[in-house]
Amino acid sequence: MNSRKSGIGVLLAILLCGAVSLAADAPKLTFKFSTVQIKNAQDTRVYGVNNAGTMVGQYIDSASVAHGMKLVGKKLTTLDDPSGSSTFCTAINSKNQIVGFYTNSSGIAQAFLYRSGKFADIGPSGATSSSADGINDKGMITGSYQDSAGVTHGFLWNGKTYKTLDAPGAALTIAYGINSKGLITVQWTDSAGNTESSLYNGKKYTTIDVPGAVSSYSHGIDSAGDVIYSWTDSTGLYHGALRAGGKYYKFDDPKGTSGTYGDGINDHKLVVGVFHTNGGNTAEGFKATY
Repeated sequence: MNSRKSGIGVLLAILLCGAVSLAADAPKLTFKFSTVQIKNAQDTRVYGVNNAGTMVGQYIDSASVAHGMKLVGKKLTTLDDPSGSSTFCTAINSKNQIVGFYTNSSGIAQAFLYRSGKFADIGPSGATSSSADGINDKGMITGSYQDSAGVTHGFLWNGKTYKTLDAPGAALTIAYGINSKGLITVQWTDSAGNTESSLYNGKKYTTIDVPGAVSSYSHGIDSAGDVIYSWTDSTGLYHGALRAGGKYYKFDDPKGTSGTYGDGINDHKLVVGVFHTNGGNTAEGFKATY
């Protein structure tokens, strides 16, 4: 606007622009939270959700044994990879194919794909450890692996071949979520040791850090490209965030006095994750509509 112009019309235009800018800078979104807790479990964590609302994650039973899980409403299915001592289910697609990882007797993580009632190890050749973190309806899987030099890389598996994903300049890269269009959320470590987040479209990495966060951990992504996060503030406390339509909405589970972690999202405005109470010693799952 030309600064030499004056008059009431110009003043009204300035005030209107200011109001629009303020609204854009302070978006509002309401989250309605529900706790997800496995009966008699010491600890419940929800990591992924599909469009039918089926959730996956992990729980620790009364004997302190960790199990993978699938939860349809209140119906629990325990999923334990027969090769592992503990199983983590991290994501599920609309075909009820589940990915995650288990730890073996040596404590080494191994990525898996669970489909048609069977577990199968996956991961790039030569990996010393691996984790699968995302799967879309086409069966494309994202995750991370560690090479023989101890460096962590992200990976994309299309069912036939593996592609290594390394964010430019990163010391460590993890590919997390993948949507139906093949957009991938990536976490990577910068030179200061903080975690940053990017969106990878197959050619380019675009930074999508939560504003004001010390570290941003991008997790699930829906078909529209909306992303769910965990992020840390200057005190080290974890919070959740949603990037929807290019805007960021921060949130905390009301019960999460010791931290909230956003993990999974579906196409029907449902997000899932974990909150901590008791100084972080107790974890419960949550689901939230928005």
